[in-house]
Amino acid sequence: MIVYHGANRIVQNPDISFSKAFLDFGKGFYVTSFKKQAEKWALRKAMRYGGLAFVNVFEMPDDLSLYKVLKFDSEDENWLEFVCECRRGSESYKNYDIIIGKVANDDVFKTVNMYFQGLWDKHKTLEELRYSQANNQICVVNGEIIAEVLKFKDFYEVN
Repeated sequence: MIVYHGANRIVQNPDISFSKAFLDFGKGFYVTSFKKQAEKWALRKAMRYGGLAFVNVFEMPDDLSLYKVLKFDSEDENWLEFVCECRRGSESYKNYDIIIGKVANDDVFKTVNMYFQGLWDKHKTLEELRYSQANNQICVVNGEIIAEVLKFKDFYEVN
């Protein structure tokens, strides 16, 4: 399958050491199967950190059965708990090689804080976190397998 990574640089050799902590699925290299989503990420990174906006194109195997994969098919309670754990700094994501699921919306900090403070229950929190557009994120957590699962194919600039 073809996947995309939006950045303010060309990334031929992905490296998880550049990842921020406290992301939805922890520290890792994030890609998506949605080109438009990667373009949005690239523009956001270029605006925030400077430089140009690039979408890096990778090929990823369809069959990931050789790896420890955690896949969330929907934004359910398990997804919410996992995202909250990662946002709190838990390193439970390190139990996996690859994590796949939906993207929490842009107001995730506010929403998760409402949940952490006990002001919203799980149902209300999940309702607020649901992203209205089709999206996904695939996080390669295990840096040792990154070269096996992501083969750089191309890049293009986003204006």
